[in-house]
Amino acid sequence: MPDAGTQSAETLLRGSVLVLLQFDVCEAIRLDRLQELIRARTVQQPSMKHPAPGYVRYQRPPVVVPLEPLVLDSGERLHGEIKYYDYGVVSVVFELPFAEGWEKWIKLASQWVWDVDFAAQATAIVRASLERAAPALVKPYEQWLSEDYLIFHVREIPGSPSVADLIRLHGSKIAQVVRGDTGELADSECNEILQSRISYYANDLTVIGWNAAFLYDSTTGAETAIQLLEYANSQLLEFRHYDDLLTEELERVYTLLDKGTGILARWRLARSATRLHTVLLDVAELTEHADNAIKFLSDMFAARLYKLAALKVGVPDYKELVTRKVHTAEELYRFMVDQFNQSRAFFMELTVVIILVVELVYLFRGNAF
Repeated sequence: MPDAGTQSAETLLRGSVLVLLQFDVCEAIRLDRLQELIRARTVQQPSMKHPAPGYVRYQRPPVVVPLEPLVLDSGERLHGEIKYYDYGVVSVVFELPFAEGWEKWIKLASQWVWDVDFAAQATAIVRASLERAAPALVKPYEQWLSEDYLIFHVREIPGSPSVADLIRLHGSKIAQVVRGDTGELADSECNEILQSRISYYANDLTVIGWNAAFLYDSTTGAETAIQLLEYANSQLLEFRHYDDLLTEELERVYTLLDKGTGILARWRLARSATRLHTVLLDVAELTEHADNAIKFLSDMFAARLYKLAALKVGVPDYKELVTRKVHTAEELYRFMVDQFNQSRAFFMELTVVIILVVELVYLFRGNAF
């Protein structure tokens, strides 16, 4: 990386790049047990930079453990930490301090978004970390889902421009950073990207994309946005898990129904209906757990920022998929229970008829003698 001193003062941007890598590793993590197993601290609740009657609060703050620096093939040295969330998500965060001009930021964004496989390196780190944390994991998964996200945090820009000036002078460059594209973007594409922006003061800016975000703020001011972006991606991960779980269970039920609906088949539906109902209860419990992991207590700006972040990374889309599959599963459950009840009623009626026939046989045989 070139010496910052060679950069013109008019173009030098100071900040850092954060790489968020998250893994859905188990149903839940007992954080109190985890802290007994490893030396760790809990995440501090984010401080609000603006006056607010309430705050953003974790229901159970994640446990944080520092990591050894990660050195990339290109020579960059990233400091890292690993976070354990009580709803079963493990998050690895790497950070690279960065002081360069716009072109260098754009080039780095393109390389890291498309060319660097951070997930593979983070997976090995997480597996090694979970060996020590295993007793604190509830129902570990064999296969992990993962999400990755980049945050380009600029703390200082020469001249300390306002948001309006920053968008006017460098809006196209911000769009390139968020897209991870070194090519000159069309005005329509730049406008589409910059529509997903939010500011509280005249000199802070957050632009959110589906796989990267651009922040222009102080270290303290950006703290809440970073944590909410991390939380939004962890929720996406959880809903992807629920979607896969319901898809697998519904396919199993459809396969069973395709085998026929005869009397014996209907009896087998009872066990399947019980299992399906258990899955529905698990999804409801896990969804509530993840949804309630963080609270917005009267802080409407943080709530709006999270809503925008969740929208851009795709949380509502997956939540809608899960909701539709839950409704389908509920209808299937009712159908399977009805089929089983019909079979049980038929069996009971048949049993009564057989008993009556047997009694009549004995009655007539007695009269014959």
